Amino acid sequence: MEHHQANARRKQVRAAGIASITGWAMDLYDLTIILYLAPTIGPLLFPSHNETLQLTFVYASFAVTLLFRPLGSALFGAYADRNGRKHAMMFAILGVGLSTAFMGAVPTYAAIGFAAPIIFLVLRMIQGVFVGGVVASTHTLGTESVSPKHRGLMSGLVAGGGAGAGAVVASIVYFTVSAIVPDEDFSVYGWRVMFFTGILTAAFSFYIYRRTEESPLWQGKQTDPIARKSPVREIFGPRYRATTLLNIALAAGGATAYYLTVGFFPTFFGKQLGIDKSTAAIILVIANLGVIAGGVLGGHLSDRIGRRSVFLWFGIPNVIALPVLYLWMASLDSYSVVLITVIATVMAMSVMAASAPTLIFLNERFPTEIRATGTGLSWNIGFAIGGVTPAIVTATSPEVSDIPLRLAIAITIAAVIFLLAALRAGETRHLGLGESDPAEVSTRLDSHAKDAV
Repeated sequence: MEHHQANARRKQVRAAGIASITGWAMDLYDLTIILYLAPTIGPLLFPSHNETLQLTFVYASFAVTLLFRPLGSALFGAYADRNGRKHAMMFAILGVGLSTAFMGAVPTYAAIGFAAPIIFLVLRMIQGVFVGGVVASTHTLGTESVSPKHRGLMSGLVAGGGAGAGAVVASIVYFTVSAIVPDEDFSVYGWRVMFFTGILTAAFSFYIYRRTEESPLWQGKQTDPIARKSPVREIFGPRYRATTLLNIALAAGGATAYYLTVGFFPTFFGKQLGIDKSTAAIILVIANLGVIAGGVLGGHLSDRIGRRSVFLWFGIPNVIALPVLYLWMASLDSYSVVLITVIATVMAMSVMAASAPTLIFLNERFPTEIRATGTGLSWNIGFAIGGVTPAIVTATSPEVSDIPLRLAIAITIAAVIFLLAALRAGETRHLGLGESDPAEVSTRLDSHAKDAV
């Protein structure tokens, strides 16, 4: 009997972990397709002869998605806290896939004028709401299902493995479509094909989620009085406000570093270094394998030495290393492919290793009854802040050649913010996720003593 229960438990953990990683991977795939297509769709959807303004439009439309993610976390997070992580995840993933596919059907500016960028932006907003909903469920289901000693690793697998896998799939699809579709036709229909694949990712993810059981920690908690209150009001109320604000600062620092490196690499390789699409796709696959490795490394270490220690161990070197490596890479040309690949992979791995425990860190700072909302909103507000930085960098660059220096400055600021937030934060590994309850570890040790006031 005990052996049977143990096997059933292992299956549940495996299914929850696969669902969380797959869900985040497929959503990151849908979300980041635009980064691979930025140089192509900019001239098609935005009327300007200024190349940097066209790039700014594309990155602004990417940022719009991020800005609407907190709304999705508020809506779907509250639903997940009241009705379960699984159901929220299934609804949200369908919305992400369909909104992505519709982007492939948007007419160009030449066909319908200013209606083209407006329709595209509206679809990005809708996609953002649903992605925010996926975050609220994927970022709690896996960590709540796995054993306490592996929660940091699960955090790194979901955040780093999911993001890296999503980007790797996007790179492979981009490479495949670019190889099949002639260059002169890619701007006609090739970019549309990539958006249409959103239907396939939605179908695949939905199949995975249907086979997943509900979070064991959530079950039985839904009748608690706190679950019947507004989770959003709780996390921004007097008890959790300081906790939430510090969470946002940490998430924003890590997100900005991610979007200015891995998120900006597709454009940087093409516009700054002049690397062709096929070669850039291969470099991006390798760099995103570095993201996965960084997620596993940082997450695993956080189970051994603590979440805060990992933030500091990797965060301190990143303040200097990331801007230096960026400027070094900008000084190279398209013939230095091997060196560019190595630098990009090191940067990607270092950025993700530093922020790998963020997901479990956020989980451990909220009780189960409001965890999906608290984690989802903290993560998504931080990523909304980080997501606007590529648009700011390109908008403040008079010429494409001015971008590297501004990238270096912005990534230094992001690394410092991340480091300051980590220094202020307390360790959370000892708190667990409330399985032993005592009023959810005295309500997360009174919200970490108001985050040291």
